[in-house]
Amino acid sequence: MVLLSGGLDSMVVAGLLREAGRGLVALTIDYNQRHHVELEAAARIADRLGAERHIILPLDLTRFGGSALTADLPVPKEGVGDGIPSTYVPARNTIFLSLALGLAEATNARDIAIGVNALDYSGYPDCRPAFVAAFQAMANVATKAGVEGDGFTLHTPLLHMSKAEIAREAARLGLDAGLSWSCYDPQDHHHCGRCDACRLRHKGFVEAGLADPTAYAEPPQA
Repeated sequence: MVLLSGGLDSMVVAGLLREAGRGLVALTIDYNQRHHVELEAAARIADRLGAERHIILPLDLTRFGGSALTADLPVPKEGVGDGIPSTYVPARNTIFLSLALGLAEATNARDIAIGVNALDYSGYPDCRPAFVAAFQAMANVATKAGVEGDGFTLHTPLLHMSKAEIAREAARLGLDAGLSWSCYDPQDHHHCGRCDACRLRHKGFVEAGLADPTAYAEPPQA
C-alpha cells in the first residue's frame, strides 16, 4: 500500500517497493488541491510502475480550508524559510494515512508506505520522525488486525534523505522523474518555478548533478 501523490518523493517510494518485488496498491487522494494536475502525474506513475490497483479517492478539503493549497490564499514565492509554511494542509498526512490504513486492513495489506521527508520540509509537523512513530503505534491499537497481533508497518524510506539523494535514487531506479509533479501553483501545466516545492525540486537535481527534466514557467531560484 503506497500513498501516491504524483510527486517525486512518492514516485521513488513506489519504485523502491517495485524493486523489492512488492505488488503495488496505490492510493491517491483528490482533495481538490490547487495543484490538481498532480493527479494526472499519479495516474501516469501508477501505470508506468504496473500498480495492481490505483484508487483515486475524492475528499474535498476545501470545505475545511486553512491552507494555501485548499483555500484562496497566495502560495509563498519568496523562497524556503523557517517555520511552518502556509502550504501546510491541516492534519493532511494524518488524514491520508488513516484512509490508507483503512484500505490496508480491508485488503489484508500490512505494509503502508509514504514519501514523507524530514530534511527539506522539517517545517511540516506531519513529516517528522515523531509523527511517523506515533502513527504506527496508533495504527496497531486502533485496528482489529493490530490488536489481534497482525499489525501494520509504516515505511518511510525517504525520511532522512535530501532532495539530491532522492533525485539520485530516482535515476538509479530508472524512473522518469519528468512524469512526476511537485509544483503548488501550476502555470498552464508548467511548474511555476518560484514556489517552495519547485525550488526544492530543482535544487535537488542540481545538487545531484542531474539534468532537471521539469518544464518551468520561470527559471527556479535558490
